[in-house]
Order: sequence, then structure tokens, then C-alpha cells
Amino acid sequence: MAETSLILSWTFLSECPIPQDVQELLVEGEQAVAAYKTIRDSAIFTNKRLIVRDAQGLTGKKVEVYSLPYSAINLWSTENAGKLLDLNAEVELWTRAGHIKVNLRKGVDIRKFDRLIANAVLTNH
Repeated sequence: MAETSLILSWTFLSECPIPQDVQELLVEGEQAVAAYKTIRDSAIFTNKRLIVRDAQGLTGKKVEVYSLPYSAINLWSTENAGKLLDLNAEVELWTRAGHIKVNLRKGVDIRKFDRLIANAVLTNH
């Protein structure tokens, strides 16, 4: 497959409870399904899209929100972590907007993550 340049890269540290304040971002009929802690905030899978919140600045009060509708995902790949020095599993998403890479730290279930993406993409196209 041809190499494309990355437009975004995120690291998901662990699965976490769905943040209560995510409700203000959801549209009618949208429900949060799962959430992951990122380095400074969280990523939330809904039944319609992936929302990644990225707190910025020293205080973290400035928050950038990325919203990736599942219909924008054309292809994805998952790679489980190796044994010794390879600690992260990796997910790559090829979308209409570009190429996105997600690093999953040890402890994040790559197969559960893969099923979340598959269920979201295959039932929303």
C-alpha cells in the first residue's frame, strides 16, 4: 500500500469511564459507547463518530475537539504489540480527510478496539 503522510496521531492510554460532560457534544440519537484516556484528555466512541478531546496549554482549559464520523473511514489496520521492546499496539485509519495513527498503550485490548471500529464503520456505511 502506498505510504501517505499522517495528519493526526493520538495515544490512548487505557479504557476509562465515559466522561459525563461529553453529553454536551452529542446530537439527538447519539450515544457514547466507550471511552479511552489520552495523554491530556479523552477519546469517546459513540454510535456515530469518534470524538477526541485534546486539552491544550499550561492550564488545560483550552480544548480542541476532533470529530471523525465513521462514514469518513475508508480503511483501517490494527497491529498488536510485540513481546519485548514493542509496547504499543497500533491502529491506522485512512479517511477522506487523511491518514490517522492511534497508538494503544499496553493494557488496551487491541481486539476490542478493532471490534469497536469494525462495528462502527460497517454498520454506519
